[in-house]
Amino acid sequence: MRIIDEIYLKWPFYGARRIAAELRAGGWSVDRKRVGRLMRLMGIQAVYPGPRTSTAQPQHRKYPYLLRGLSITHADHVWSSDITTIPMRRGFLYLVAVMDWYSRFVLSWQLSNSLDTAFCIEALKDAFRIGKPKIFNSDQGCQYTSVDFTAELQSREIAISMDGRGRFWDNIWIERLWRTVKYEEIYLNEYADGVELFHALTRYFSFYNHQRRHQALDYQTPANLYSGALPQEGRGRVL
Repeated sequence: MRIIDEIYLKWPFYGARRIAAELRAGGWSVDRKRVGRLMRLMGIQAVYPGPRTSTAQPQHRKYPYLLRGLSITHADHVWSSDITTIPMRRGFLYLVAVMDWYSRFVLSWQLSNSLDTAFCIEALKDAFRIGKPKIFNSDQGCQYTSVDFTAELQSREIAISMDGRGRFWDNIWIERLWRTVKYEEIYLNEYADGVELFHALTRYFSFYNHQRRHQALDYQTPANLYSGALPQEGRGRVL
């Protein structure tokens, strides 16, 4: 699963056939059907047909994408959220994060062993302890379109924005966060269990927010740019 995740992170438009071919080129004896089963288990698929770790729920209301052409000028203007899989020595966990687009500051994160809505809401509530955005952007996954999740936003009069179906670039900054986290932390280590992973992510997100300088931010750290109150470290929690 780790190798599949690495290939998918490089080429998110690859489906099971191409990933299987890439694995075979690397010396792995695997066929398309097995790769397809593992991808379904991980909750990922090529980006062009639709979301990856989030599955759409036809009965839920979908919201328009509000960020096209928008100039994001300050912290807490736009927040975004997404879910990714984190491979471990045995199996994997799901990671959700809430990020401020202007500063790239990771406001909160949570780990879960299932793709339920509860851990996404918990991450959102953690972020609200720090600030409140004008716009909240996510994909059209059932976690984000659920009545319980959208009610948290509507009760605070936050505009809801959702990516176009299968549009990888609509939530690009948090997609780049996943790439950074995985190549700088996850793929360099092998975690025995969720507790070990939790402590590693606590350290990494502290580094990411307060020490890692971003070229796109003129080599400032996210904490330098984020104008709200900074979070306590280790807000993430294994559910």
